[in-house]
Amino acid sequence: MSLGDDGYGGGYGDDHHLTRTRLPEGEVDPYAQPRRGRAGRPGRQGRPSNRNLLMVVGVIVLLIAAIAFANRGGGSGSDGGSSAKGHPDSRSTAPTGTRPVDGKSAGIASGFAHSEQGAQSAAANYAVALGGDGMFRADSRHAIVDSVYTPATAAKLKGPQDQAYSADFLKKLGLDADGNPPRDKTFISRTIPVGTKVEDYSSDRAKVSVWYTGLIGMAGTGSTDPVRTDWKTWTFDLRWIDNDWKAESDDQTNGPAPVTGDVPAASAEDISKAVKEYGGFTYAR
Repeated sequence: MSLGDDGYGGGYGDDHHLTRTRLPEGEVDPYAQPRRGRAGRPGRQGRPSNRNLLMVVGVIVLLIAAIAFANRGGGSGSDGGSSAKGHPDSRSTAPTGTRPVDGKSAGIASGFAHSEQGAQSAAANYAVALGGDGMFRADSRHAIVDSVYTPATAAKLKGPQDQAYSADFLKKLGLDADGNPPRDKTFISRTIPVGTKVEDYSSDRAKVSVWYTGLIGMAGTGSTDPVRTDWKTWTFDLRWIDNDWKAESDDQTNGPAPVTGDVPAASAEDISKAVKEYGGFTYAR
C-alpha cells in the first residue's frame, strides 16, 4: 500500500482510490497535525464537548445537594431519641413546643405537663432552684424546699438542712450567719442544666437525670474563695401529686466533665457584674 498525495493511504489497484479512516466521535488521531481555528486559536478539537460540560455541572449539583441534606441534621419524627445506629440526632435537643409551665410558686416554675417532657422540665428547674444562692438563707431555703418536694419529703428535709447550713459552714464560704455576703463582695451559686434524660417513667412517677454545670464562690477583691465551675449529674425521683411533679428524693454524682477550655478567667469585677446583669431561665424540654 502506498501513500497518496494528501497523506492518506491509497487503495489497491491502478485507479488509486483513496481510503479515509473515520475515527470514533470524540477521539483524535494521535498522528494527525492539530487543526487550528482562526487567529491562531485552538479549533473545535481543543474545546470540551457539550456532553462533558453537562456531566461536570451535574456532578457539582449533586455534590451541593448532598452537602445541604447532610446539614439538615436528621430525618423526621416526633420522638426525641437517637437514630437507628444509636447516635443522637438533632431531635434529642430540639424544642418540643410544649409549654413548660403554667405558673410559679415561690419564684419557682410549677404546673408542669403530665408527661415525660413535663417531668424533664420539672427536674431541670428544680436543679436550678436547689443550686441557687437562695438555699443559703433559711427563709428562702424553706420556701424552695416546700415548692420542689412533696409535703412529706419537705417536712423531713428542713431540719437536717438547717443543721447543714450552719453558721460555721456559711462562714467558710465567706457568708454571715444569715447567709449574706460582705457588702463589697458578691456570692455566686448557680446551676446551669446542659441536658436531661428520663431514666424511668410511669403515669405517676418519673426518674429524671439532669446533667449540669455549676458556679459557686465569692467574687470580689481579696476573696479567698474565687468563683469556680463544676460538672455534676443530679437525679430526681419525681411523683405526680396535686397536678404537678414533685421530688420525693434526689441524688448527685460527679461529671461527666469536659476538658477545660483555654478561655482566660475573668476578673472578680467582671464576674460580679455578669451575675447581676444576666438573669436565669425557666427551663423546658
